[in-house]
Amino acid sequence: MINIDELKFDEKGLIPAVVVDALSKKVLTVAYMNKESLKISMEKGLTCFYSRSRKELWLKGDTSGNYQHIVSITADCDKDALIVSVEKEGPACHLGTDSCFNYPVWQSEERAEFSLDGLYKLLVGRKSELPEGSYTTYLFEKGIDKILKKVGEESTEVIIAAKADDKKETVYEIADLAYHIMVMMVEMGISLDDVRKELASRHIIDHKVKQEKMVSDTKD
Repeated sequence: MINIDELKFDEKGLIPAVVVDALSKKVLTVAYMNKESLKISMEKGLTCFYSRSRKELWLKGDTSGNYQHIVSITADCDKDALIVSVEKEGPACHLGTDSCFNYPVWQSEERAEFSLDGLYKLLVGRKSELPEGSYTTYLFEKGIDKILKKVGEESTEVIIAAKADDKKETVYEIADLAYHIMVMMVEMGISLDDVRKELASRHIIDHKVKQEKMVSDTKD
């Protein structure tokens, strides 16, 4: 851990802070901190920034209730910029969106980025628009029973491929299963963050269990 006195604030006493969702790794916003707001952030475990327009400190969420609970703060190699990893409550943007970054400027067709969040967003769009000829539309129109049947079928296919020790086929079937599970999630209103938070809570529990076991083994 470095001391905050080692950080390089600019001539106005500010340092840029890139705020990232600890669960999805999505960039939420870019704001500025001065030494005082950084200290408050570290003391409270909540993001506190310096407003360059209002020339005052502001604790994110004080007005909106959309607090950002800090997981970690990391400086770059030059120690003149920060990445702030957070678990957020509600939208990060003042416009009410999940992230401030919502306007694509350019994207390579050959190197288009894939993400589970992008796939989930696509499936949500399919459910609301129900474009004709789409397999996803077909599943949503048939409803939860059909979707669950497909989840069951794909689960079986994964087991068969894995039992045959066929890695390539197992990967293929896992992808099919993941897609159908996400269709089920959209149908049921379960978000990726719901699953991430559940997995994160289990990681904490597992970590505590391991620590307790180590203490017990030492005593033995």
